[in-house]
Amino acid sequence: MRKNVVVLAFAIAAIAAWYAFRPERLFINQRVNEQFPTAPAATTKLATGVFHSNAHETRGTAAVFQLADGKKTLRLTNFETSNGPDVHVYLVAAEDAKDNDTVTKAGFVDVGTLKGNIGDQNYDLPANIDIAKYRAVTIWCKRFSVNFGTAPLMTDSMQSMNQ
Repeated sequence: MRKNVVVLAFAIAAIAAWYAFRPERLFINQRVNEQFPTAPAATTKLATGVFHSNAHETRGTAAVFQLADGKKTLRLTNFETSNGPDVHVYLVAAEDAKDNDTVTKAGFVDVGTLKGNIGDQNYDLPANIDIAKYRAVTIWCKRFSVNFGTAPLMTDSMQSMNQ
């Protein structure tokens, strides 16, 4: 009887550990290739930035567009990062987020679950989002509170000042 209880407890612990860590995601990539939601001529680019790695190698470009209908969209292009459990895309109220504390202390808006760890993808932004306040895009693992990588966003006027 005791042996059955131990085996059952071990099985439950193994399932819980698998669910928490999702180790198969270390080996399985989720690819996505979304088209831009509208003709580029009808959009305005509000800000753009290049990802840098934090806890995991992350690369690609993030850009915020205002569409002809007034909606705002975040687009990730040539994007690649590690896969993981419960990974989200955040807009962070900071110029950059090079660590985990910056994300949690500065404040953020969760724009959705990461659609894929490789490829081009779009995220609808809240209508009232203030790009002057939320100036960084972070790939965030909610389960472990880890910042995979961040793209500091700059407007065209900010980029010309830095040159």
